Amino acid sequence: MLNKHVAKAREHCVILRSKRVSPHVLRHSAAMELLQAGVDCSVIALCLGHEAIKTTLTYLHAHLELKESAHAKLKPYERAKAERFRPNDRLLEFLNAL
Repeated sequence: MLNKHVAKAREHCVILRSKRVSPHVLRHSAAMELLQAGVDCSVIALCLGHEAIKTTLTYLHAHLELKESAHAKLKPYERAKAERFRPNDRLLEFLNAL
C-alpha cells in the first residue's frame, strides 16, 4: 500500500524520486513534525509505542531548529563581582551556640 502511494507521489514530487520511503521514514517524519509542533517527548513516545522515553529523546538531538531556538534564549554569562560572605548576627549566635 505504501509503495502504491509513494509511486503516485513521485509523479508530482520530483525530489521523492531519489528518496527511499519506508514505514520507518514515515514514523520518523511524524515524530519530527510532532516535536516541531511542540508536542512533549513523552506524548510522542506513547504515539510511537516506544517502551522508554529515552528512545524518543534521540529526535531532540536530530531537531536542529529546536536546538537553535534554545540557544537563542540564552543570555551571555556575566560574571558577578565577587563579594566576601558576611554572616549576620543571628547566624553567628547560632554557630557560637554549637
